[in-house]
Amino acid sequence: MSGEKTDYWSFFSVDAKRTGSLLYARLAEGVRDDEELKKIAARAKPGQPHANILFGAVHFLLMRGAQHGLRSFYPDLNDGRMEDGDPYPSFRDFCLTHLPEIDALVTTRVTNTNEVGRSALLHPGFRIAAEVAGEKLHLIEIGPSAGLNLIWDRYGVNYAKDGKTVASISPNAKLVIDCEVKSESLPPTGANPHIASRAGLELNPVDLSNPDDRDWLRALMWPDQIPRLERLDRAIALFESAKPEILNGNALDLLPDALARVPRDEPVCVYHTIAVYQFSTTMREALDNILITASLRRPVHRLSFEFDGKDCVLSLIAYRDGARTTRDLAICHPHGTWIDWRDGAVQASPT
Repeated sequence: MSGEKTDYWSFFSVDAKRTGSLLYARLAEGVRDDEELKKIAARAKPGQPHANILFGAVHFLLMRGAQHGLRSFYPDLNDGRMEDGDPYPSFRDFCLTHLPEIDALVTTRVTNTNEVGRSALLHPGFRIAAEVAGEKLHLIEIGPSAGLNLIWDRYGVNYAKDGKTVASISPNAKLVIDCEVKSESLPPTGANPHIASRAGLELNPVDLSNPDDRDWLRALMWPDQIPRLERLDRAIALFESAKPEILNGNALDLLPDALARVPRDEPVCVYHTIAVYQFSTTMREALDNILITASLRRPVHRLSFEFDGKDCVLSLIAYRDGARTTRDLAICHPHGTWIDWRDGAVQASPT
């Protein structure tokens, strides 16, 4: 959900609380009733979510060493502690005190968060994709940011239920992601599918060798969710030895050529995680049409993890001969904290 709407800040507050950030839930409540700060956040680029940009700008400045009482409310900057009391007055004072720096960030930056926890959802999704399409997959990610979820198969996953491990993938990997299973059925955890190639299509790629880019990526993590920050840092270290190809440009412009680069007799899977929500309706239709057109020459598969207005849904969409079918696999936490594996029946979609 992006752009300024009457209930935007209330929505963000409820969602932040639901996804485990009491700090951001309270700050969003405060901004909701603060016309001055709402106007500052509204200066974000079109299509950018105001809360994420404003909160990221404040976090960025604090991480870069800005001294203010607000730091005591940010656990990642305060040895894991969060001061008692209401953080909003300090937050407001910080924003107004550092208005020029915050305005410069809000008006120029974009939310290219790279949440590595979502790879816990990609693992079972790609196993189903390989089962349907064929074991040798060519992957194209839309909106990969820094590309950390392009190397999803280098991470292990520990699936737990009621505090006990019930399944695992590569438990000895250098980074193992914890994910709670909320369903009776377990996500598939067999051998990793063979990945023949991988590429990302990114309008605003993050250069991890650039300290400014790296700090902004870290600033988009929520400061009271320290395990996410630690996981991000470990994923960055792993990425340094892999560095898959990321093409710079508009994904809709780049996608036809990226599809054409894959041998026609080998399966291709386009995927995206909480990225297409920033597309306009016209852009979403254009993406669908590109894949429908491509399917006239070859089967195309699409693994989608996006918010549908109610839940974050992991789906596998198959395009074949101009027709499209959708298979909903799971309902998941947006950061990959938990998965409710469903693997529902295939549904035909109108073309």
